Amino acid sequence: MRLRLLAASSAFVALAFVASSNVRGDPPSGNAPASSVKLPDAVPGNLELKADLLVVDVKAQNALLTGNVQLSKGGDLSLRCPKIEVRYDAAGPRVSWAKGSGGVVADVKGVRGEAPEFELDWVAQKLTLRGGVRLFRGQGWVVADGADIDLAGAHITMTNVRASLPVGAALKK
Repeated sequence: MRLRLLAASSAFVALAFVASSNVRGDPPSGNAPASSVKLPDAVPGNLELKADLLVVDVKAQNALLTGNVQLSKGGDLSLRCPKIEVRYDAAGPRVSWAKGSGGVVADVKGVRGEAPEFELDWVAQKLTLRGGVRLFRGQGWVVADGADIDLAGAHITMTNVRASLPVGAALKK
């Protein structure tokens, strides 16, 4: 299921279930299952979400996605895990925060990461991986207790680090 946040009116926020509607938002015609409906293309800059199940609390302005959850934004950020909680503000609605758990696989600008959980603060542009982190890029790897990733500046801060990194050709002798 692919979702996107939409404002139904200035006083009410709803989640549009793109998987069960066509590009214009009309319900599928006939008896066609929702999975056979052509989905619109992703809107550049939007947060794309996929999950087996979505539960929305409109009053609390949060949503819980469970089962094969995927969160992505462009080609720079992809997160996969069994469960993600999302908070959004009613004015937009815009996603302001997300937390995932149950074993996270992250891809941030070509660096693959694994951790038990993540927290993503969209306002601060900060991704935090917790609970024992493993990062991989090419033939190198880094293991740490945790990692804070500045998405805007592409800086990573890690604690209690152990690593194996390849060396340049001049140093291999």
